[in-house]
Amino acid sequence: MRFAVNTLLVDVPAWQVDNARAFYDARTPGRGPSTPEELRDARAARSAPAPSDPPAIEEMVEAAGRRVPVRIFRPTAGPALGVYLDIHGGGFYLDSAARGDVRNRELADALQMAVVSVEYRLAPEHPWPAAPDDCETAARWLVENAEGHFGTSRLTIGGSSAGATLAMVTLLRLRDGGDSAGFGGAALLFGTYDLSAQTPAGRLIADEYFIQAYVGDVKDRTVPDISPVYGELRGLPPTLLVVGSADVLLEDNLAIAGRLSAAGNDVELRIYPESPHGFTGHPTGIAAMARAGVEAWLRERAAHR
Repeated sequence: MRFAVNTLLVDVPAWQVDNARAFYDARTPGRGPSTPEELRDARAARSAPAPSDPPAIEEMVEAAGRRVPVRIFRPTAGPALGVYLDIHGGGFYLDSAARGDVRNRELADALQMAVVSVEYRLAPEHPWPAAPDDCETAARWLVENAEGHFGTSRLTIGGSSAGATLAMVTLLRLRDGGDSAGFGGAALLFGTYDLSAQTPAGRLIADEYFIQAYVGDVKDRTVPDISPVYGELRGLPPTLLVVGSADVLLEDNLAIAGRLSAAGNDVELRIYPESPHGFTGHPTGIAAMARAGVEAWLRERAAHR
């Protein structure tokens, strides 16, 4: 069977495609740090995260003998109808849960759901498996305590870039630990699913420093806890995959979509035209459409639990 990628594109009005193309033509593409020194400088140059209103509630949660800090946003207009576990991106070595406060506050109120964002440890100071350990801890805490803490056991999970990778790894860990029914959906935005450089998709990012920082001392990076595309993917919750047609990770997302589908899971792939990595954070109409689509999908998943 043959198909063209353009047949998988989300139907976007032509004027929005033109506007996105003009925006990216005028924009200097960013790139991540490529050395430890550049990472240090990038961290130092970061401005303080913008606060949300109302602000996040900071808690330390515990599960299976491990503890991790989280930031909690409850909807302001009434009880939570579900809980969304957010895992931030940043190449496993940048950013923080606090940097997503404004967006997570908006999500909590738009979805009428509690949003819990996990402050996982960053590489290279804390390489794999520190980050997935922390994300698993937050997820297991929700599985065990969401009903008592938020009044609902309707759970969803998601993240962007490295956060999407960690969300997928977290789901695999939960399934293997017997908690596969805990989460009812996963919204994964432009994740990277092969850090081994053993597939064509993985080789496209093989020289990125974030891989060295995160798993540089690991000999076999095909283990699913690092590169989920190699995992046994049966028994996972419905998954939404979002990626741009101009993203270097497009092929990686196509591969994980195919493997999820072949394993019998409910998977939806949305490819947005003229959009590079991280596009949902950019000021384009396509980005706004993608964000609204993710919100609608999460709302539907919570309603069907």
